[in-house]
Amino acid sequence: MRTNHSLLIFLFFTLGIAASTGYVNAQEEGLDKGTISSQFDYVKNVSTNYQDYKVVKRAHLDRLESNINDSINSFHRQVAELKSQIDTQKSSIDQLNQQISETNQQLSDAVEQRDSFSIFGVYLHKALYNNLMWGIVIFLATALVVSYFRFRRSHVVTAETKKRLEEIQEEYEQHRKNTLERERKLNRQLVDALNKR
Repeated sequence: MRTNHSLLIFLFFTLGIAASTGYVNAQEEGLDKGTISSQFDYVKNVSTNYQDYKVVKRAHLDRLESNINDSINSFHRQVAELKSQIDTQKSSIDQLNQQISETNQQLSDAVEQRDSFSIFGVYLHKALYNNLMWGIVIFLATALVVSYFRFRRSHVVTAETKKRLEEIQEEYEQHRKNTLERERKLNRQLVDALNKR
């Protein structure tokens, strides 16, 4: 029975050492790992009570303060890194916006060059050129039609005038022949009258 008793004592002793080692490890793990909130909960749980107060070990407070400061410093570094990333991204966005505006300007210039061409050193838009050319064609066609009708009218007037001139010339020739014949008759009569005398 003594063996059982000593075995039992040995087991309790071993369990006691294991439990105290686990407790110490749990203490260290409680302050070394987890969130700040879980570390505060751990400190509250391992603290002893005295009336309405909690008695906290100075080592736990120092360790918690160190962990909080480390977390704050880590957050500050993260904030600085994020600000740096934001600045880099803003710079990249500005460069991309600049490239977009340059590309849009190049596109607008290319469209302008495609839609216009140079005549005598002056750039004309194709629509303006088309309107100008059609205006000139319409003006010339109108001038041609007007000129044709004027020419036709003047041709008709010229033909009528020519016909009247020919008629007048015929009348004049007839009148001249008649006048010459009368003159000859008068000259004959005069010669006959002089001869009769």
